[in-house]
Amino acid sequence: MASLYAIPYNGTGETGCDSLNGNCNLYYESGDIAWMLTSSALVLLMIPGVGFFYSGLARRKSALSLIWLSCMSVGVVSFQWFFWGYSLTFSHTANSYIGDLTNIGFRNVLGAPSVGSSRIPDLLFAIYQGMFAAITPALAIGAAADRGRMLPCIVFMFIWSTIIYDPIACWTWNPAGWTFKMGGLDFAGGTPVHISSGAAALAYSIMLGKRAGYNDVAGLPYRPHNVTHVVLGTVFLWVGWFGFNGGSALAANMRAVMACVVTHIAASVGGVTWVLLDYRLDKKWSTVGFCSGAVSGLVAITPASGFVPAWSAVIFGVVGAICCNYATKLKYIIGVDDALDIFGEHGVGGIVGNIMTAFFAADYIAHLDGVTEIPGGWLNHHWVQLGYQLADCVSGFAYSFFGTCIILFLMNLVPGLSLRATEEEEALGMDDTQLGEFAYDYVELRREFSDVILGEEKEGGSDGGKEAGLMSGSESLKGGLRMGSGGSGGNEKEVPIEKV
Repeated sequence: MASLYAIPYNGTGETGCDSLNGNCNLYYESGDIAWMLTSSALVLLMIPGVGFFYSGLARRKSALSLIWLSCMSVGVVSFQWFFWGYSLTFSHTANSYIGDLTNIGFRNVLGAPSVGSSRIPDLLFAIYQGMFAAITPALAIGAAADRGRMLPCIVFMFIWSTIIYDPIACWTWNPAGWTFKMGGLDFAGGTPVHISSGAAALAYSIMLGKRAGYNDVAGLPYRPHNVTHVVLGTVFLWVGWFGFNGGSALAANMRAVMACVVTHIAASVGGVTWVLLDYRLDKKWSTVGFCSGAVSGLVAITPASGFVPAWSAVIFGVVGAICCNYATKLKYIIGVDDALDIFGEHGVGGIVGNIMTAFFAADYIAHLDGVTEIPGGWLNHHWVQLGYQLADCVSGFAYSFFGTCIILFLMNLVPGLSLRATEEEEALGMDDTQLGEFAYDYVELRREFSDVILGEEKEGGSDGGKEAGLMSGSESLKGGLRMGSGGSGGNEKEVPIEKV
């Protein structure tokens, strides 16, 4: 078997190597470094994918704000990760729950073997894991859709990453963490990323309250405003997930290949399963349904992707899609306005995937990297693994949910950090009142209509039909849009344009 790196690591220098008196690259395989850099870029691609996915599902007047929040998550959390997030999560001297400040500001983070794997250096591991840290608040913050102010969202990202994400990631992935030592299996983020973000989104939705008009019978304003954005976001996520799961092998090896294979199969099967579930009810083929199912399959396979055989990915896709599909109905039962179904998709999907890992984890799959040894799950008659997975799920969900509630409660008491926008701001939309920019500039469209109408009046032309048509269009814009209730030949309802 080939060596893990070209020559044995010699441990010179406080930062892992003395680059002035030696070649730090000799200790690592260039192929592993190339794969991990590529995976880091792929995970970064997922973050705007989240923004587009959420933007398409939301209302037109808040579409841009959700993309903006995803971009801000990259900036805010990347700084937090550099400043102290990485040290709190992956310092070599961490305790069972959280690290220390040994590596604050990436101090002494350079060429030494990383805490995650001896096959890649600390600095590379830090940038890769930083992408995971950045995407997790981006997933959760979609709960602020249509009624959450932007400034509190930004502050929340920094605080939540420090108090919630870093400890959960530490106890899950740091060899000193309590779930890691217990024997919990989480390959790529079932608990630190999906369960924690789903729980946080549920807490944020509760603390914010329901959107104005939530109990309206028609519910027209809550339909996805741009399905194309949903598809675009899904494409970004699907492609990026190859780096998310495949890169978690932390090397270019057969385990990374298997992780990519099961990721793609679970997403494909999940998409088809969700479409069939929706067709059974509506007798229509849903594009949003396929995208939602694909994401649910991706979420479910995430904790298991480096532990389970390829055939089990079909089961993960089917079960994940079914559970997430029905979980999206829970918000009506518990009376919580989870605007973008983040809890139903990521929270429930992460829990399902974590539990199913106990059933299908196989020792020979984990050992595809030539190093990792696990007792496996029920396939290897290791029955206690289910208890480990349940402990991981429950602890991660409870810590994130209650911790998020406390953070938001305290933030809401601080002047200037009130979580919710005013009724007037909510009616106008977050794009207008919080950003002053628009995904679709209907304000400019109104100006263009007005200019044309004024021009026609000044000319005093004889084309009365054209002028009448323009005036009719202008009045339609000012008054509202006439929208059907959904059925063929159904009753029409006029919806004010600022509510669409």
